[in-house]
Amino acid sequence: MQDNVSSIKNNTNEETLKNKYLTFYTENQLFGIAIADVVQIVGMQEITAVPEFPSYAKGVINLRGTIIPIIDVRLRLKKQEIEYNERTCIIVTGINGAYIGFIVDSVNEVANIYLDNISDPPNMGSDYTNKYITGIAKLDNNIVLLIDLKKILDEKEVEFITSAGN
Repeated sequence: MQDNVSSIKNNTNEETLKNKYLTFYTENQLFGIAIADVVQIVGMQEITAVPEFPSYAKGVINLRGTIIPIIDVRLRLKKQEIEYNERTCIIVTGINGAYIGFIVDSVNEVANIYLDNISDPPNMGSDYTNKYITGIAKLDNNIVLLIDLKKILDEKEVEFITSAGN
């Protein structure tokens, strides 16, 4: 899958990437993120715990000399923690000039999702705003929640978590 992402990003311009999403599963729910936000997909590896990190931040990894903080998407979305397996992956993205890895249950595919197949996220009332769900898409017979990983953490959380590698 990593090679697929690299080849898509290297062989296309930004306009072509606009409709491409990396889909992945977390607790049997299909999510999608813009392929342009994906730096790399890596398999699970040893994570070094960091004292005083929030519970959803599992620690850091050393990826070819770069220290990358790791967020468990399940825990961030307040889902039950599960044991990692051979399908568990880390999606590395760039946020505010730093790399952050997100643990997902499994990566599904790189898919074309066009604007006419995307609906706005549901309005949950004036007291509640879901800042990271950007849309709800139809893909074949599946519902895909499109999320912006840059917004799954707030600015203070990103600053705190990314300071661990410095």
